[in-house]
Amino acid sequence: MLTTVEKMVFLLLALFAIGATYANLSEMARIVARGQGRLHLERLPQRMIAALGIYLTQRTTLKTRRLTSLLHLGVVWGFTFYFLINFGDLLNGFIPNYTFLGETGALYDLYRLLGDLLTLAVLVGVVYFILRRFVLPNRRELTFHDNILLHPNVKAGGIRADSLVVAVFILLHVGARFLGEAVHVAAHDFDPFMPFASMAAGVFTGMSADGLQLLRHVFWWVAHGGILLFAPYFAYSKHAHLFMAPLNYLTRPARTSLGEMEKLDLEDESREQFGANKLEDLTQTNLMDAFACIMCNRCQEVCPAYVTGKELSPSAYEINKRFLIKERMTDLADGAPSPFPLIGSAISESAVWACTSCGACIDICPVGNEPMLDILDIRRDAVLMQAQFPAELETAFKGMERQGNPWGSSESRFRWAKDIAVPTVEDNPDFDVLYWVGCAASYDPRAMLTARALVKVLESAGVNYAVLGEQETCTGDAARRAGNEALYQGMADGNVETLNAVMEGKERRIVVTCPHCLHNLGKEYHQFGGSYAVVHHTELIAELIAAGKLPGSARLDNLPNVTFHDPCYLGRHNDIIDAPRDVLTELGASLVEMPRNKKNSFCCGAGGAQFWKEEEHGTQAVSVNRYAEAAATGAEVVAVGCPFCMQMFETAKTTTGSGPEVKDIVELIAERIGEPVMTEEG
Repeated sequence: MLTTVEKMVFLLLALFAIGATYANLSEMARIVARGQGRLHLERLPQRMIAALGIYLTQRTTLKTRRLTSLLHLGVVWGFTFYFLINFGDLLNGFIPNYTFLGETGALYDLYRLLGDLLTLAVLVGVVYFILRRFVLPNRRELTFHDNILLHPNVKAGGIRADSLVVAVFILLHVGARFLGEAVHVAAHDFDPFMPFASMAAGVFTGMSADGLQLLRHVFWWVAHGGILLFAPYFAYSKHAHLFMAPLNYLTRPARTSLGEMEKLDLEDESREQFGANKLEDLTQTNLMDAFACIMCNRCQEVCPAYVTGKELSPSAYEINKRFLIKERMTDLADGAPSPFPLIGSAISESAVWACTSCGACIDICPVGNEPMLDILDIRRDAVLMQAQFPAELETAFKGMERQGNPWGSSESRFRWAKDIAVPTVEDNPDFDVLYWVGCAASYDPRAMLTARALVKVLESAGVNYAVLGEQETCTGDAARRAGNEALYQGMADGNVETLNAVMEGKERRIVVTCPHCLHNLGKEYHQFGGSYAVVHHTELIAELIAAGKLPGSARLDNLPNVTFHDPCYLGRHNDIIDAPRDVLTELGASLVEMPRNKKNSFCCGAGGAQFWKEEEHGTQAVSVNRYAEAAATGAEVVAVGCPFCMQMFETAKTTTGSGPEVKDIVELIAERIGEPVMTEEG
């Protein structure tokens, strides 16, 4: 199809484009390589299959914004198919009298039909995205609160400009190719396997053969010459997510759970930096996130800090990272230090300490970004290197270090069981289940009710259990999430030593009433040599009911309507969704779901060490937001499975003045068995 001159010009332009594109992509690779740690490529075949599955199904994108996501799915499929289309068009253009896949046959018909349908899907999708970004009312989803720190180029419209460049490129490329096919149909006959191109062919009816041939060349050059012009910009644009998102899923660490934090080697004497102060202090996978970000703001929509008016937007943080890299890309690739710390250039100090570590930003991200883990790594620098953190955390740190609990209490850890017979591991060394009580149930009067209720349930079901008693100490969860990795590792080492000594022998499990203990014992202590089977108390109760060891068929009289709040570290972090609901169903409760439920649950506001500090300034307390949602269901009881959620909701109830009662699920079970085992005053 192309003339000899056209072929020579195209090849010359292609050489320049390939060279410039390679140089820019090489800069991306060198910047990522400057990050700490490494990209993970173990079990590569399985990773490739998983990444390909996410890419083709777009299941992470389809979690929310259903219309937008479906249109994006069409664009993804269309753009993927266009790799084959562009290859075929190049062959058609350079080989005389050649037609890719032949001129007849089922395969050629299918190729034309898919090309026509997917071309329309891409064009419709991109037009919608342009309207959504610039015109439609819901474009507010793509903006930020006034108190969010933004890179100057973002404030100046950098996102909109980049979006427009990408959109115009796609429209020109795909649109010109579509018109080229319409011209081809106009020069021949109606093609049933290209229905939309055939419809558009009417525009060119009546043109001479020479005119049609000229248009075919023009559209071919716009479509494929446009690729050569855009390709060097690829590394600087958000369109890089096209390949960086699959690479993100392919290379990020395989975590035991969504929020598992990586262990710092604090004994490495050659290491001068712990935590992330500047861009180059981030891990390689954290830097990959900046290039993979599509700037869709979905993480922002589900962030409890952002929703309640705090200065934190995980989306703005990733976008700021991207623009910080973009403005100094060559220098950073060549090894120059980034000039500014992340705090103040990518994220504000208040935003760093507003994160509840709920993991919603990670769970919702369609490209696999993990901004929460970045923020927790920035906290590590603030605590370990700068000694700058909210003053209230000092009390919790000292309490964990000196008394083994963040309350800083020197009272007996076994006070919660002062008037009931609870066997310790010394009393019952042949136990089957170790009940890890946790700090909350040991020192908080309200949470003590939960511990005593669980003991009553275990006794009623005949479970062979024991507790550590005074041997137990804090898991250190708040220390790690607050950035005090040194304190956390000391506590973890001590606990692992204790647990390994009592858990050896026959198969034993640990049951917990606190999802934060569940997460650390079961999903992070393996980093310190402790591998344990840990279950949440609702999981154990569900097992006991199924085994007939608890009355599963009887019903309480006048059982209230119940709504269940999924704790972040139970549902989203550790995939325990069904067990609490199964137990409530067996209770005969009328379960009313909140709009945000299961893995989409909204945070109570206690996680990420927030429980131990004043909440960052915003328009509303996170707990009040969530408690109001529970109250709006009309339920009489908010059932919880976490002592920190319980305390946050009790406070929210006091703040609002009224609302549903707050109870742990095991308290409802204990009431079903008999009278409550203790009053809060007791």
